[in-house]
Amino acid sequence: MNHHLIIQGHDVSTPDLKRLHAIAEAGGIERIGDMAFRLPNANIRKRDEVATHCEVAQLDFAFVPPGRKWSDLRLIAMDMDSTLITIECLDEIADFVGKKAEVAAITEAAMRGEIADWKESFRRRVALLAGLDVSAMERVYNERLTLTPGAEALISKAKAAGIKLLLVSGGFTFFTDRLKARLSLDYAYSNTVEIVDGKFTGQVLGDLVDGAEKARLVRDTMARLSITPGQTVAIGDGANDLPMMREVGTGIAFHAKPVVRAQATLALSHAGLDGVLNLFES
Repeated sequence: MNHHLIIQGHDVSTPDLKRLHAIAEAGGIERIGDMAFRLPNANIRKRDEVATHCEVAQLDFAFVPPGRKWSDLRLIAMDMDSTLITIECLDEIADFVGKKAEVAAITEAAMRGEIADWKESFRRRVALLAGLDVSAMERVYNERLTLTPGAEALISKAKAAGIKLLLVSGGFTFFTDRLKARLSLDYAYSNTVEIVDGKFTGQVLGDLVDGAEKARLVRDTMARLSITPGQTVAIGDGANDLPMMREVGTGIAFHAKPVVRAQATLALSHAGLDGVLNLFES
């Protein structure tokens, strides 16, 4: 069966669109956003050729089945760091003790799926923060945390459609709780660091939100809402997001590591979070 081919990016040129239309043997070109286009009745067997052209042109592409509607969705689950927001909070906190490079290296390896025991890697990173004043988290939130472009548009559209929003993060509740209140999200789950006398002890309290826990939280939320995987989208960038993506009908790799892009249903590497909207018919 032929699919819709969705093309989007920062700058989608007419020559690129015409070339992709020819490669995919599509039935037309329809504008669906400012820099987003639908090429209906495209030949999915041309995927590799489309991918090659889009990589050179720095465009996102997605073959989606006709009839996949935004109005059919009931839940969007999102990662926080480098997905809903542009930074890795733990790395930025570590900057205040001069250990950002060391912590970021572990974070990158974990997100690429190169560290088998994510929980152990997380504990190692948190341990490096021992003795740091808790005010560092306030400074990261106030001075460095920025929403990903398109995040507010995606959230606004989801709320208008009655879609529930779940933030599930391997980061800290300090940030997820604030984002939940600020953006009026429905659910938020993350990790709690131990703080004594206003300072990090280097320990984490309770069970960690790793990949398996993210998947469980998505399953439990779907059960609570009495919805199916086909009514659910999961968005993330790291290897620990893959388990929750496997639980849902549409897993979207957002500016993600190669291992995640290879296993996700769809991928966005150039568009903002509002690019998710273009992957569904209105």
